[in-house]
Amino acid sequence: MKFINTLLPLAALTTAFVIPDESVANQLVLESKKAPSFLEKLKGDAKDVWSNAETKVNKAVKFSENALDSAIDVATGVGKKAASSFECYESMMRFETQEWLNSATDGEHDHPPHHGPPHRRPKHDPHHHAPNKTVYELIASSKYTTKLAKLINEYPDLVKALNGTAANFTIFAPTDEAFEKIPKHHKDHKPSKEIIEKILSYHVSTDFYPAGRVLVSHTIPTLLKEEALGGESQRLRVGLGWKGLAVNFYSRIVAVNIFGTNGVIHGVDSLLLPPPPALKIVELLPGEFSTLQLGLVKTGLFDAIKKANHTGGTLFAPSNFAFKKLGPRINAFLFSSYGEKYLKALLEYHVVANQTLYSDAFYKADGETANIPKGHFHIDLPTLLKNRSLSIDIARWGGFITIKINGFNGITVQDGIAKDGVIHVVGNVLIPPKTPGGAAEEAEEMDVEEFKERLIPSQLAQEL
Repeated sequence: MKFINTLLPLAALTTAFVIPDESVANQLVLESKKAPSFLEKLKGDAKDVWSNAETKVNKAVKFSENALDSAIDVATGVGKKAASSFECYESMMRFETQEWLNSATDGEHDHPPHHGPPHRRPKHDPHHHAPNKTVYELIASSKYTTKLAKLINEYPDLVKALNGTAANFTIFAPTDEAFEKIPKHHKDHKPSKEIIEKILSYHVSTDFYPAGRVLVSHTIPTLLKEEALGGESQRLRVGLGWKGLAVNFYSRIVAVNIFGTNGVIHGVDSLLLPPPPALKIVELLPGEFSTLQLGLVKTGLFDAIKKANHTGGTLFAPSNFAFKKLGPRINAFLFSSYGEKYLKALLEYHVVANQTLYSDAFYKADGETANIPKGHFHIDLPTLLKNRSLSIDIARWGGFITIKINGFNGITVQDGIAKDGVIHVVGNVLIPPKTPGGAAEEAEEMDVEEFKERLIPSQLAQEL
């Protein structure tokens, strides 16, 4: 592996939430690729994505015997000719996607691999047998994961865990090609053992996520415990995107459901790097958040939030386009010297401290973790704006998860994983409703005076 201690310009990275943690970034560099804006790639109607799931799954998901090599061979096309001599290959190509999608909806109830692989098998498939290797043994014996195995071997405790039965692990295993994305023309510089351990931990979950459950999940907890989240698990973002089935928006899943006796492996084509704090993501993405960044700095909130002692948090981040929708009059007022206190109040209304609300999990202020149930979930989240809360409604049906704020405001991009919480990109700037708990209206319909009154009532404005 080749490492350097500088990071290529962040604008060249594939998506918004690919940015590594700063302590990782100063030791690692990823191969840059010219790509469109992350919002251009990730925006779109969820229903359209799901309606195309069958096509995407057929392209992204390949089933194999209980061997990592054959799975990646098939997924990459390398072993297609050899595999065609086996009925196993033919049967997995006949495997009906709808059957797989049906099993995905109840993925939470899959049996652990100790009792046999949990996903439904194709009919007349005599070549699938119960797994006889641990997830570590599968990785260690694979010709595609030699570099990953070499790193894991440097940590005896991790080797012992992945060989044990204390948990049913899920491992997102980067192939050797994933490591090649670290440029070879730079000077060797191996990160510290602590950094490598963090990276390895971020690829492993102690929860069991076969392919069906991955498809209906949006985030997955990992072995990496994050102090900025109060010691809770740092999470991975998974889902169908412009590259197919992917992790953290950019790392494509190239092989799935390689079952071991103590878990399951999914092969990925890029390293998964722990993310930086939410404000760092905002700062490094001016193409999407320059207006938000300007407002945070102008009002002093950027430094105040950065220095504040908080455990997790949720940032509802308006994009540049969201600010543009406010119109020239309101924007001119907000960024004037007279409107600064209103701008500060507006931005405070987008920040929730000490509570991290993902689309499918909730890290509460008291340290308790809750999963978002299927169906409807409602919660009022207190913001930094005094006595003003956000009314959040989450509707979850299988892989569909929609989030509405104050009745009608939707989220453009869900679950931007951050070191100290989560970012949800909103397509509208959030404005407090007329009455607490009431529905909000479109900002385009407001004049400046009404806008001011929504943020800071007249009597309070005079005091300020």
